[in-house]
Order: sequence, then structure tokens, then C-alpha cells
Amino acid sequence: MELFHSAIPLADAELDRLEDLLSAEAFRGEAMRLDELQGLLCAVVSAPEPVLPSVWLPAALCAEPVYESEAQMQEVFGLLMRFYDEIAGTLGRGAELDLILFPVDDDADEFDYGAWADGYLYGTHLGAADWLAAAGEYAEDLSDLLEDFFLLNGAIKEDVLQHGETWMSEAAERQALDTAAEDLPERVAAIYDFWQALRFPAETLRRESPKIGRNDPCPCGSGRKFKLCCGDPKKLH
Repeated sequence: MELFHSAIPLADAELDRLEDLLSAEAFRGEAMRLDELQGLLCAVVSAPEPVLPSVWLPAALCAEPVYESEAQMQEVFGLLMRFYDEIAGTLGRGAELDLILFPVDDDADEFDYGAWADGYLYGTHLGAADWLAAAGEYAEDLSDLLEDFFLLNGAIKEDVLQHGETWMSEAAERQALDTAAEDLPERVAAIYDFWQALRFPAETLRRESPKIGRNDPCPCGSGRKFKLCCGDPKKLH
């Protein structure tokens, strides 16, 4: 299991300060919002191979920031690295991640899970490793785990409509989005565990009974789908 050094979690005031810094003129409006940044860092921390700060920092901020001073640059880097370490520690401990979410707009009560999912999916393309290729024989399991991200950011709906296929009803879509939003922290944790299991494999368990479908109820009686319970790749290795 990968070890992370202890990080002091960012206090609310420090998160507010980081949010202000991300909107500073140094980044010319190109820096990610705090919710997108958290999504990106969750993917970076979970990646099949380490993604260095020299790769994810320009993606999160902008290619060529113009800092007002050395002190501003150090403050930005310091807060970002603590944010990274906090996320790495949370996922590494198996603790529940508190998502940072903003409203869809100023007058809406609905949170913008799509922006968070966009940040995460962008993070999956950073680094040298192609996620699906690195997953090998478990690529389909990984695709299943990522499906909710594409649902939340609208990519699945857009693809279905572009191919002239019938999309689900408004009520069914609302229910699917609500379920995906509720399950998002669990999916993030499951993908982290997925890559940990492949990077640090344990002894393979032999299957002596017929294969259970990934979307079937787990036979342990938990009420969860098999792929998110005993069928988690972490438990299949």
C-alpha cells in the first residue's frame, strides 16, 4: 500500500484563500475552480502511475502564470500541495471524501456535479499512462466505475442524442443523476482502490462458483451491486 505523509487539512479560511488566489490575475482566468481542482486531484492521486506536480500544476492553473511576487507563488504552491496531500491522505485511509461543490448558478439550489466530474475526467488524461490500457483485462470494470462521471457531465446523453437514439425520460434522467451524485464519493474511492489493487496486487482468489454479473446484487446481502461490493477489483486480487 502506498504511504502518504501526514497533511494538515486546509481550514475553511484557507480554502477561501485558495479560491481567491485561483481567480487572481496571475492565471488570466485559466485556473480551475476549487470544485474542478478537487476532482482533478482525486484522479491524479488515484492514477495507475504517479503524476508529478510538474504535470498537474500547469493543467490546474495555467501554462505560464505571471505571479505578482515570489510570496504569491509560494503561497499558491503551498496551499495546492497541502490540498493534494489532504486528498491523498483521505483516499489512502479509506475515509469519506467531502466534495467541494458550487451551485449550478447563483439562483439555483442544485449543485454542479458536472463541473466536478469534468475536473476528474480531465485528470484521468494527465500523466503517461492511458487508464483503459493500463487496466488491461479489467478495463470493462473501470469503464463501469467511470460511467457515472460521464452521466453527470452530460457526455453520455450528448452521445446518445448525436446517434439519434432515444434518451430516458426527464423523470428517469433526474433519478439517474441524483443516484450518480449520491454515489460519487463512493465511486471516487472505488477507483482509487481499483488502481491500488493493480499496482500492489495481492494473492489472486480462485473462483469456484459461476461468475456473478457486475450489476447483480452482491451475494453477501449488503444490498449493493456486486461490482461495488465483493466484486470490487481490490477484492478480486
